Amino acid sequence: MKYLFSFLALVLCSVLQSQELKDFAIPKTYEKILETKGDLDKDGKDEVVMVFNTTPKAEVSGRKFYILKNINGKLKIWKENSTLIFDNKLGFYPVDNELNINIKNNSLNISQMYFTNSRHTDTSKYTFRFQNGDFYLIGASIQFDDTCEFNFKNEVNFSTGKIIIDEQFSYCDDGSDRKIPENYYKEFTQKFPKLIKMNDFRIGENEIKIPNSTKSFNY
Repeated sequence: MKYLFSFLALVLCSVLQSQELKDFAIPKTYEKILETKGDLDKDGKDEVVMVFNTTPKAEVSGRKFYILKNINGKLKIWKENSTLIFDNKLGFYPVDNELNINIKNNSLNISQMYFTNSRHTDTSKYTFRFQNGDFYLIGASIQFDDTCEFNFKNEVNFSTGKIIIDEQFSYCDDGSDRKIPENYYKEFTQKFPKLIKMNDFRIGENEIKIPNSTKSFNY
C-alpha cells in the first residue's frame, strides 16, 4: 500500500506539473548554439538545456537559455534566462570566445571565456543547484589571466562559505624593467545570509572584501 501511494503521488505530481508548464517551441528568429542533458532535480530523468542566439542576423545578438522538462514526450519550459550568457560580440576577439554548459552532480555549470583586450582573458564558471523550488547560485570561479605577467583566480563555495584567493605573478620578456610582485594566496570562510536565485543573479554586481586586506573582487 505504501509503494502504491508513492507511485500515485508521483503520477499526480507529474500530471500537475505538465499542466502548469508551458510547451516549448523554438522561436523562428532564434539560432540554437548549444544543447546538453542531465538530471537536475534528482528524479532520475534528464532535463534538456538549450542555448540560443536570439537575433542571429543582427550585428550583436543576445543569448538566452531554457531548462526544459520532457513530460509525456513533450518538452516543457521549466526555467528560462536571458542575463547569464554573454552576447556573441563581447570582448576583443569574439570569434575566440568560449561557452560551455554541462550538468554534473545534479548541478548546472555555466562556463564562459572572452578576451578583455589583446593580452587578457576573463574566464568565469557559475554553478547552480535546484533546491527549495528554484535554482540557486552555489559556486563561482572567476579567473583573470595575462599572457605572461599574472594569473588571478578567485573561488567561492556559497554552501560552505569557503573562499580561495590565488594571485600568481611571473616575468614577462617584454623589455620592461618591472618589479615582479609577490604571489598572494589566502583561504577564508564567510557566512552568506541567503543564496542568490538564478534569475536574480547579475554577473559582476556582487562584491566580496578580503579580510585584513584592501583587496576585494566581484563575482
